Amino acid sequence: MAHLGNCILATQPRDTSEGLQLNFQQNISDTMTVLPKLSTGLDVNVRFTGVSDFEYTPECIVFDLLNIPLYHGWLVDPQSPEQVQAVGKLSYNQLVEKIITCKHASDSSLVSEGLVAEQFLESTASQLTFHGLCELTARAREGELGVFFRNNHFSTMIKHKEEGVVWESLHSVDGDSCFCDTDFHLSHPPGRDGAATAPPEPRLQQRQVEQDFMVALSLQRGQDPPSVLSDLELARQLQHEEYQQHHPHPHHPHHPAAAQLLPAQAERRPRQRSDSDCTLL
Repeated sequence: MAHLGNCILATQPRDTSEGLQLNFQQNISDTMTVLPKLSTGLDVNVRFTGVSDFEYTPECIVFDLLNIPLYHGWLVDPQSPEQVQAVGKLSYNQLVEKIITCKHASDSSLVSEGLVAEQFLESTASQLTFHGLCELTARAREGELGVFFRNNHFSTMIKHKEEGVVWESLHSVDGDSCFCDTDFHLSHPPGRDGAATAPPEPRLQQRQVEQDFMVALSLQRGQDPPSVLSDLELARQLQHEEYQQHHPHPHHPHHPAAAQLLPAQAERRPRQRSDSDCTLL
């Protein structure tokens, strides 16, 4: 927080005219009032007309002074004229109020318009539309760092040209996603020697998904999450199980091959979610 405050103070304009100085001082005063809210969350209200369109709130001044673009992808599709008419240039809060008002209106056209607006919110509950994704790709500059707002969450976003990555899987809450190309084949980053890394074993992926599901289920029920194996431990366990299927007779504990196939005995701890989220666009 102190570092952010110093960065904001360093944005003082070079122009020494009285008007700019007074405006800067007012902005600094407003920013210092908002700055403590960064630790709990900022109040932003999207508009559905553009990826950079937000209702201006005092919190937005932090992004302005630091010259950090703030984006979202919750846009109404211009090819749906009924939705465009129902949503208009309203912000999210204004649209919710309109829906409530239209539901109690005596005019059938207003009721119908309210239903269309409500259907738009329900069908785009993920707060990201295909039109919004296309606009994000078009508006964001190559290599630009920005902030992506979605589902009341702020993520760091960078636009990086990567032809091999198009889709990101969504199968866990820990961010352990898989990246795929246009044909939904797993895309793997090149290794240090320039060669592509070997694709993960399908059974390992499935077991990892099952582990993530059990952790999420335990947290939802208010229980302590079960011990989670690391990818290396899980791979060794699967290797051990497969070896036991083909060699049912136990080996001597001092046999070198048997010792190598035993699961790792490292301490098993639940995965910790990072506070920094990144979205690759």
